[in-house]
Amino acid sequence: MSTATTTKGFRSVDWEVVGLPAVLILLVVFFALRAPHFAEVSNMSNVARQGAVLALIGIAQTVVILSAGIDLSVGSVIALSSVFMATGLQQGNVWLGAALALGAGALVGLVNGLIIGLTRITPFIVTLGMLSIVSGLALTITNGDPIFQLPESSFFELGTGYVGPVPIPVIVAAIAFVVVWLLLYRTRFGTHVYAIGGNEQAATLAGIAVARTKVLVYMLSGVFAALGGIILTARVHSGQPLLGQGLELSSVATVVIGGTSLFGGRGRLIGTLFGVALVGIVQNGLDLLGVSTFIQRIVIGAATIIAVLFTVLREGGGRR
Repeated sequence: MSTATTTKGFRSVDWEVVGLPAVLILLVVFFALRAPHFAEVSNMSNVARQGAVLALIGIAQTVVILSAGIDLSVGSVIALSSVFMATGLQQGNVWLGAALALGAGALVGLVNGLIIGLTRITPFIVTLGMLSIVSGLALTITNGDPIFQLPESSFFELGTGYVGPVPIPVIVAAIAFVVVWLLLYRTRFGTHVYAIGGNEQAATLAGIAVARTKVLVYMLSGVFAALGGIILTARVHSGQPLLGQGLELSSVATVVIGGTSLFGGRGRLIGTLFGVALVGIVQNGLDLLGVSTFIQRIVIGAATIIAVLFTVLREGGGRR
């Protein structure tokens, strides 16, 4: 990682590890005083469980955005993995379903990474096109119909079960966070991701395998999206070809709110977790206050725009 990139990482620390947690505390206090039942343990547990899949997707999306990319195909990968997982369950083989789902996610990520790494096509266009392709595939396989009446299985505990007081999806997300944190901050892969996002041309001149790193980045995103689809399938007890719609944009929102620059090369993984928490707390608190989901979308959208503006101003108008 270059000195410049490292310096930029430290410049954003105040918002990511001080400012954002302070905002979260203020929101918790506000909703605890105004919204009935908000501060109850059962509600906080529900907020965490609901946010676990978004955290999974956001963690991987952070790596993508740090490399100066974006992955808009994750929502459709969730849907396709749900269809494959349900198909495996119908055959009485959980492991077959999981293998198909994770394999599909890895394959989509591989294709995304190869196209982006070997051509000059922007990640936005590539992954937007892949979103349409994968979504169409999920709908074609199921003829647009959900897959219901799945046989009883302990698999469903993955989406609804607990280990003590902690929801299982939260444990999965926590493990994923630790794994990706180690990849980003304790391996050459992470150094290369930051370097590519900071200055791809300089990274190439430094001998970094840019195309290979991008392939790995997008495969990671695809696999995490597939894992999210598996968890959601366990939660809803069915295969849904429309599952995950909107999560691609929500994941980008959490990453940006968490302080990661859309220009790449700058940001911290912990900021994304705070971003997920902020989105989850706001949505849950507004729900309890009786605010419509339409207004909630406006609030989250406004928060995302403000976060982007803050990032641009912090970087002196942007690098590109």
